[in-house]
Amino acid sequence: QVQLVESGGGLVQAGGSLRLSCAASRGTASIYAMGWFRQAPGKEREFVAAMNWGTRIVYADSVKGRFTISRDNAKNTVYLQMNSLKPEDTAVYYCAAGSRVVTTPQYAYWGQGTQVTVSS
Repeated sequence: QVQLVESGGGLVQAGGSLRLSCAASRGTASIYAMGWFRQAPGKEREFVAAMNWGTRIVYADSVKGRFTISRDNAKNTVYLQMNSLKPEDTAVYYCAAGSRVVTTPQYAYWGQGTQVTVSS
């Protein structure tokens, strides 16, 4: 069973930056794609960014040009660098892992979530 552990959330002022990390362990050989979703209070979970172990990287339109997803193979870790943060980016951010890149929450494995709060 794959385990995903997120870290790096917190409180930041609008215009600031945060970097989220997601470390995968146990059964990582079954993973070929990882991504990030977020969920604000009262809203559905929405896609943020995802990448596979090839060349495919996808971003939500709302974060293009501000967020960057990347990975460290040696550490089985995926990162989400978030710049120029806006109050509307406030949400719980979830790491997800699976066999392919999709923009819907259909990944097999999920982390516990990390809170990101952007103050105005």
